[in-house]
Amino acid sequence: MNNLNRRIKIVQAVKKFKEAVLSILVLSIIGCTIVWLYRYEKSKVHTDLAKRIAELSPRGGPPETIDGLKAAIAAYEKQIELNVKEGAQTGVYWKILAIRLADKGMHRDALDAFERALYFKGDDPTLLYLTGESASATAASALDFSGNSGAERQRFQNLAESAYLRSIQLDATYAKPRLGLGILYTFEMNRPAQAIPHLERYRELMAKDLKGMFALARAYYMTESYDRAIELYDLIISQSKDPKVRAEAQNNKEIIRDLIYG
Repeated sequence: MNNLNRRIKIVQAVKKFKEAVLSILVLSIIGCTIVWLYRYEKSKVHTDLAKRIAELSPRGGPPETIDGLKAAIAAYEKQIELNVKEGAQTGVYWKILAIRLADKGMHRDALDAFERALYFKGDDPTLLYLTGESASATAASALDFSGNSGAERQRFQNLAESAYLRSIQLDATYAKPRLGLGILYTFEMNRPAQAIPHLERYRELMAKDLKGMFALARAYYMTESYDRAIELYDLIISQSKDPKVRAEAQNNKEIIRDLIYG
């Protein structure tokens, strides 16, 4: 009986040992596979980047082999990643600074900060929209201290226009630059016909926004689309609960009606 028990224990021990060895073997295979996949992905990234750099090189320039570029990328990878990370953090700093300056009405200083932020993140629609807002505000407040306010105003208006347009190009569903551009065209640059498509699109995105309605009604009025302007003022009167807003809409409506009917 003792011999039988001893044999059973030996068999159980051998079985456990085999299971442990098998588990270690499986884990080793999994670990090796993960390491191989990681190295493969790294190599693939290095290869893709090396090919891109080689393709960008001008003809007749110094020869750049894929293998040589891969080796250089691998050697400097940590420094590259550090520089990218630092650049991103620097861009965030300039963005925060620019927004705080703009909030305090310091739009000229804000524009300098927005320029630096865009240096690091030039495809940020929000940054571009805010740049347009500060440029538009700067243009509107330009005074004739140097006898050249007209040129300065035009320069900042052009900056605002290009910033709004670029923001819209990057994100066609971003409503705010549509409104900013529509107001700029209508109230500052006397180009209401160009404002209308942007303000109509803004209304599609922000149907209940009264500021957009007022701007679009004004653009309709300036382009002699009187019936459409009156329709919008009626809508504002029916939707707003603010007596001042309703009075302003009613007054604008009466001005147009007097113009039509005398």
